[in-house]
Amino acid sequence: MRQSSYDGSASLYLIPTPIGNLDDITVRALKVLDMVDFILCEDTRESSKLLNHFHIKKRLVSCHEYNEDKIKEYIISELKSGKNIGLITDQGSPIVSDPGYVVCKAVIANHLNVIALPGATAFVPALTSSGLSPSPFLFYGFLQTKESKIKKELISLSKLPYTLIFYEAPHRIEKTLGYMLEVFGNRNISIHREISKLHEEICRGTIQELIPIVSELKGEFVVVVDGNHDDIDYSTMSILEHINLYLDDGTSEKDAIKIVAKERGVAKSIVYKEYHENKK
Repeated sequence: MRQSSYDGSASLYLIPTPIGNLDDITVRALKVLDMVDFILCEDTRESSKLLNHFHIKKRLVSCHEYNEDKIKEYIISELKSGKNIGLITDQGSPIVSDPGYVVCKAVIANHLNVIALPGATAFVPALTSSGLSPSPFLFYGFLQTKESKIKKELISLSKLPYTLIFYEAPHRIEKTLGYMLEVFGNRNISIHREISKLHEEICRGTIQELIPIVSELKGEFVVVVDGNHDDIDYSTMSILEHINLYLDDGTSEKDAIKIVAKERGVAKSIVYKEYHENKK
């Protein structure tokens, strides 16, 4: 499917909103908010504050993770009738660790336009001010809540050479750093809180250095973690040895086979066969 974004068709507009400082809203975002017929928002109370500040009066419709599936048909119907619709979240870019994906996917599946505006998002300023390598990077967002699942996620990321970016809540940050220290080792990290707000703060150092101070910090966090820069030449080891690297770290056999196939650039079936023929 090819989309001509500006062919005059009614569209769903994904509109970033400031993550703190209201001056960060773009001129284009204000124009689109004023143009659309109504606005989907994560929390009508929060969005009303923003729109009132900029003297924009629009009908607001709740769109959050608990009702997206229910309202998507309504959104599609309104677009087909020629209505332009805006979608915003409480802060930042819609869909990036925020609601909007279910509705967006349904709109695209119905061959209707989705237009994403560039604008505020927390992980970009966190990355560029971290002092860690900006490229390549992997934005991960929020980890799972259960300890076993967090560790499994971190283990799957532990061999990657990319700078890793996570979002984290204040009540979980200390435990999360503890898990990172256990799985990643004592890597360099930066922790960013209250980005663009009056009390913005950046803490840079090793995981071990920053764990003692995070309990004092408040606000939502972006955690930027250095990648794995250990030189590992996988071509010098057998497939069995390669898989055992991940199994020893607690990765499941299925996931280890998948990772090794990707790292070696071969089919999973080949790795699976080699592993099961040679394991004891």
